[in-house]
Amino acid sequence: MQIISGTIDFEVAEPTAVVLGKFDGVHIGHQLLMTKLLEQKKKGLKTVVFTFDKSPASLFIQDGDTYRELCTLQEKRDIFEKVGVDLLIEFPMNLETAAISAEEFITEILQKRLNCKNLIAGEDVSFGYKGLGDCNMLLNYSREGGFGAEILDKLMIKDVFPDEDSVGEVSSSYIRKEICEGNIAKANALLGRAFSVTGQVIHGNHLGSTVLDMPTANIKWPENKVFPAFGVYFTEVLADNTWYKGITNVGTKPTIEQGGQREVLAESYLFDFNGDLYGKQVTAVFCGYHRPEQKFESLELLKEQLQKDMRAGQDFGMRDNS
Repeated sequence: MQIISGTIDFEVAEPTAVVLGKFDGVHIGHQLLMTKLLEQKKKGLKTVVFTFDKSPASLFIQDGDTYRELCTLQEKRDIFEKVGVDLLIEFPMNLETAAISAEEFITEILQKRLNCKNLIAGEDVSFGYKGLGDCNMLLNYSREGGFGAEILDKLMIKDVFPDEDSVGEVSSSYIRKEICEGNIAKANALLGRAFSVTGQVIHGNHLGSTVLDMPTANIKWPENKVFPAFGVYFTEVLADNTWYKGITNVGTKPTIEQGGQREVLAESYLFDFNGDLYGKQVTAVFCGYHRPEQKFESLELLKEQLQKDMRAGQDFGMRDNS
């Protein structure tokens, strides 16, 4: 997969099929768009995902705040490459590019630079200055401009969970809320895959190995990725090219750390693992929520609880990693 990122200076010679969207999370609604896009390969069109290097919403947050997405930039790249996209455009999102009119976006970027012959988008698509471009504008231009346009209806929550009273559409904001509330199983169903975090194992205070007799792999939580509810999760961890069942605590370790602002860590205990992971990259896949993070009065009480967590984790069913 070719990636064009950080520039507005590009031009594609081959005729293309383009899917347009923010793709925060690349959830099951987005995956329907991907399916439609990949069908265009049969017509000889080069498949293009047009998205942004950061969310447009990040331009409007207050100083000092962080806009957190469901997927990191690298995670999105990995997903698009895995499904077979030919070209990924990560359009720079800044005040200058946000001022491009919707009309100019269609004529100069879609038609001229991307040589778009077929455009695919959801019915809630918005683009151009102040988001004034919408699906109706795309349809109108497609009739006059010589390119096709396929607009897909929104996938609704009831389509996924027919027995629930949930209303509304499958959206990144809805999934983000479920993750933040610890409803990881529901979030995973809407994502179409398990929520995960990847990072390099760092040195901690070594209490896990020296005091608790439970060596753990600590990674810093990515700066721009949404936090799940702080607590203990049943996970599967990819380390040294092998999957291990485990438990992962997301939070600030209130029993151990004292004072000041504490960074958020994902601390994983891998069952049946012996080795050194410091400096290596691991991925923790969240399969189920177990309990909230809590502060214990002593390390001995913490150790007792962690032993209970481990027994529960060993009994928790594994997902299919094939």
